[in-house]
Amino acid sequence: MNITLTVNGQEYRLDVEPRRVLADVLRENCRLTGTHLGCEHGVCGACTVLVDGQAVRSCLLLAVQCDGRPVRTVEGLADREGEPHPLQRAFSTEHALQCGFCTPGFLMLAVGALEADPAIVDDPERLRELLTSNLCRCTGYEPIRRAVLRAASGGPADRHGRSPRHP
Repeated sequence: MNITLTVNGQEYRLDVEPRRVLADVLRENCRLTGTHLGCEHGVCGACTVLVDGQAVRSCLLLAVQCDGRPVRTVEGLADREGEPHPLQRAFSTEHALQCGFCTPGFLMLAVGALEADPAIVDDPERLRELLTSNLCRCTGYEPIRRAVLRAASGGPADRHGRSPRHP
């Protein structure tokens, strides 16, 4: 099938088999390898991207379902000058990554959530539930939580994970 994907603002005209998932098309056809494939069953979240601004598991979504829809990957987070997104900087500051395999999925999950509902950081239970929807075997989630709070507030989180704007 001939489809047009708009990924990170760039248009890709592609001829893809209807059975190919978005993650494979992003990696192989668009050469955007930041989207990682872990479980390929929608459980781990390493493949999370934004489609129409919503976080989705790209290993479960067929590329043809995204024809004409905006897709955003981790490669699209930096600004035009290449400056990292505030969440990317917060992940670095808070040591919210170790091996880095799950990091693109967590970044996209958090960016989507913060853009859709910035108040999610005001509800510790909602934030915890959101972050535990992706799997990380290295960090123990606490640094990731602190990074999301830091990015949302624009400042550091204290040792309890509270930020100046979100106590």
